[in-house]
Amino acid sequence: MDILSIIERKKNREALSDEEIRFFVRGAADGSIPDYQAAALLMAVRLNGMTDEETFALTDAMVASGVTMDLGTLPNTVDKHSTGGVSDATTFVVVPLLACLGFTVAKLSGRGLGFTGGTLDKLECFDGYRTELTIAEFLRIAAQTGASIAGATSELAPADKRLYALRDVTGTVDSLPLIASSVMSKKLAAGAQTIVLDVKYGDGAFMKTPEDAARLAALMVRLGREAGRRTGALVTGMNQPLGEYVGGNLECRGAIEVLKGRRNDLYEVSRRIAMRACELNERPVSGADIDRLIDDGTAYRKFEEIVAAHGGRIPALEPAPVRTKILAETAGFVGSVRTRAIGEVNLRIGGGRTALGGEIDHAVGIELCVRLGDRVEPGTTLAVLHTNRPDDEAARALRACYSIAESPVTVPPVITNVL
Repeated sequence: MDILSIIERKKNREALSDEEIRFFVRGAADGSIPDYQAAALLMAVRLNGMTDEETFALTDAMVASGVTMDLGTLPNTVDKHSTGGVSDATTFVVVPLLACLGFTVAKLSGRGLGFTGGTLDKLECFDGYRTELTIAEFLRIAAQTGASIAGATSELAPADKRLYALRDVTGTVDSLPLIASSVMSKKLAAGAQTIVLDVKYGDGAFMKTPEDAARLAALMVRLGREAGRRTGALVTGMNQPLGEYVGGNLECRGAIEVLKGRRNDLYEVSRRIAMRACELNERPVSGADIDRLIDDGTAYRKFEEIVAAHGGRIPALEPAPVRTKILAETAGFVGSVRTRAIGEVNLRIGGGRTALGGEIDHAVGIELCVRLGDRVEPGTTLAVLHTNRPDDEAARALRACYSIAESPVTVPPVITNVL
């Protein structure tokens, strides 16, 4: 068996065998297949696709390329994953809710790069929070509090790390089999018996249409179920940031506001993710049940407990001191929001990183004062830019993220599909 023959077969639209796929993944993991040949096969997959059977084999081989977490000592294990977007702090709401409902959430997360924020970066807004844990510490905290959120180990699905890096520089990111196997190999290796996926679409997400997001969600659900895991998904919109804040301290503040009773789209999505996990375990709860956990303070107290167990505390989460209001210039309705561009403004002012290992200023960010469809008048505040010094260029870029329509606009629901 040799990699050139495998490339030729996929180039000619033939389905690869399980053995051929395992050979490729082993070579990607140990470096015996050079980058140029691995990239050639990735491009052939991008152009010609994979059958479900090939995608299952690819995912399984990527899981087998490294270690897997043994969560057998923990009851009712659940993991959740978002495909990423702007201002997505659902983890901070979903995790304590599920812990309150009797599940154990053992979640391994990553850092952000570019215009999307990473969960680990946001966790570091909580003074003293330890994201780098040994496996023993991770399991102990999860058993003690019902949840642990920590940094993913490089030993999980190591083949994915190399293939992901190659996809990023070879124009092969936008392949459903490659996306699905990348996400699900890490989720399966992490060991949870229930997996809930939040698959985003829209301007601020990788998938641009709800139809494309639904196809990706369905494929990942099939992968999870093929592996014997209870797996479900939501398809949710990212045509405006989720919640009212962008930036580390502000996003954490927004999640805490939801845990203390604020009702918005961040709450809506988080609540539905928690309900889907319960449904998959044949332990359905109602929206009213979730509401009670929020309203009586149970969920917030659980979040405080989880943060404390990781050595952290919840500070005041103050934003940067310079506030620049972005005002509407005409009357009308908020017709569109350039969500990705808002994330890029936050990146420009220091709220994200352009290279792994770069520093993030958690205090800078953006407060969003209107939502899609809202009526505005001249002088209505659309957003507030929080920076450490005046930044006219960033303010102009933020103003360009909003368009005002003359007539009312139809705003789609934030949740468009549940699988």
